[in-house]
Amino acid sequence: MKTLGKIGKVEIGRVYDSSLLGFTAQTWFPKFSREAVKPHEHWLCPDHYDPETGRFPMPVHSWLLKVGDYNVLIDTCMGNDKNRRAFAEMHHLANRYLERLAEHGLQPEDIHFVLCTHLHVDHVGWNTRLVNGRWVPTFPNARYVFSRVEYEAAKAEAADPDCAPYLRETFEDSIHPVVESGKMMLVEDLHELFDCLLLRQAPGHSPGHIRIELRSDGDTGVFAGDLLHSPMQVPLWNMSSVVCWNQDMAATARRDLLEFCADENALLIPGHFEAPYVGRVRRDGDSFALDLGW
Repeated sequence: MKTLGKIGKVEIGRVYDSSLLGFTAQTWFPKFSREAVKPHEHWLCPDHYDPETGRFPMPVHSWLLKVGDYNVLIDTCMGNDKNRRAFAEMHHLANRYLERLAEHGLQPEDIHFVLCTHLHVDHVGWNTRLVNGRWVPTFPNARYVFSRVEYEAAKAEAADPDCAPYLRETFEDSIHPVVESGKMMLVEDLHELFDCLLLRQAPGHSPGHIRIELRSDGDTGVFAGDLLHSPMQVPLWNMSSVVCWNQDMAATARRDLLEFCADENALLIPGHFEAPYVGRVRRDGDSFALDLGW
């Protein structure tokens, strides 16, 4: 496995899918303020924010964990061959995701657990792949772990005749085939896995979003999914995204996460940061600061 870093004894790697490049901070964050961001441009620019255009990168990647003899994948990106007409950067992709997984020395059959922080379109795509015209689980030997609240919300949304077509398509091609295969595992409230992973409800970005806390040998990390999309949301933690299900609740969940990271010296491991992908949070008055890197 190509390891970026470790939390205690747990090795952590990254499997890159693609990047979403078409968003500006002005359109993605309804509460965005150029004046509020200016004091942070010296560390955000140029890798995490372009002040001239307002654009910021959102790479889409999975986190790969080696927990003893088990291989664990967190979030599965956008997937290939999917109908995503509403999103040009996701539509009928032909990315090298599985080849990049193979660079870690792993085949899809080697993954034991897939943990989804939530069930949005860019976090479930590689749950399945197209084989002989059918969507089948990409990781045939894995248990797919979803929040029960999140699954029920996604199911209800897809059944709504007025929902956006991509929501129904995402459920039908990337979630329901996992259910039909019998590989889905639904969890509620707090759920512990391997005595080192704790799945904790953190709703706001979506109804059943979870964060995944990893503790090993006195070290701690948190896989944050979409509780943050950009490093600028650490000092400006009240900025939620336009796609958040409940922006105020998302901000509360984000502050809870940042407080946890600061108090526990936990490595923040989000789903969409550009290199170096992770960072350590510290308190800065009534807000927070971020030191990027392992």
